Amino acid sequence: MKLLTHIPSWIKNKYIIAFSVFAVIMLFFDKNDVFTQSERKKQLQDLLLSKQYYTEQIAAEQAELEKMKTNPATLEKYAREKYLMKRDNEDLYLVPENYEASKN
Repeated sequence: MKLLTHIPSWIKNKYIIAFSVFAVIMLFFDKNDVFTQSERKKQLQDLLLSKQYYTEQIAAEQAELEKMKTNPATLEKYAREKYLMKRDNEDLYLVPENYEASKN
């Protein structure tokens, strides 16, 4: 009992105790605590960056598609590069990109 007489009165105030318990529960034990919110904010930033990347990729692919629809030379270039197509009187030689590194 002697120990309880030395506690300041503002610490024994029921409103401060209630607020402190509420703050601890909300900050650490709630399903939407501070750590979860910061993790979700980081995930949101990552998703926004990936959205921007994919939006740019879609725009580039659409521009390439429009070029292929309007220009037959672009369509032929695309078929030669992507699908390794060739004309009847041509020979096709494939050189790996890291040829210089493997040569040394």
